[in-house]
Amino acid sequence: MAEVVSIGDILAVVALKEVKTKVGGGVPIFIVEDIEEQEKIAMILGKILNAMVHNLENGMYIVTRH
Repeated sequence: MAEVVSIGDILAVVALKEVKTKVGGGVPIFIVEDIEEQEKIAMILGKILNAMVHNLENGMYIVTRH
């Protein structure tokens, strides 16, 4: 049986209000009104959590630790 190796963790998701029905899971999810607020919250979370922020370009950012 193959060993599963974790290469990182998703710490949070920052999603636009219009895609909130597409988001679920076991991490904190921040729902925001617009793109400016989304970018601001994602970057602040990245700094607080000492993590990387990735724009998935589908209305969602993920905050990850590698």
